[in-house]
Amino acid sequence: MSKTPPSVLTNQEIEAGLTKLDGWEHRDGALEKHFRFSDFSAAFGFMTRVAMACECRNHHPEWCNTWNRVDIRLTTHEAGGLTQRDLDLAEAIEQVLQS
Repeated sequence: MSKTPPSVLTNQEIEAGLTKLDGWEHRDGALEKHFRFSDFSAAFGFMTRVAMACECRNHHPEWCNTWNRVDIRLTTHEAGGLTQRDLDLAEAIEQVLQS
């Protein structure tokens, strides 16, 4: 029994989703955002909280942390592009940032 991957969003659907997301960009088939924090500890704490949100959704980002910076890239590899899962995870990441 194979699981059907989620549908890839159209450019119009992506643009509509981006209107709800502050600072996220659509680049090369992914959503990207760069975050800066006061120090490494704050950046790592943010990553830890985001990791928990990702685990709950079983959807995980590509990310990089360098001292006070966290760069996040979201795409659904199994679908070959952006899906609603990516927009939903970006919204969840924004909620983590606000908390």
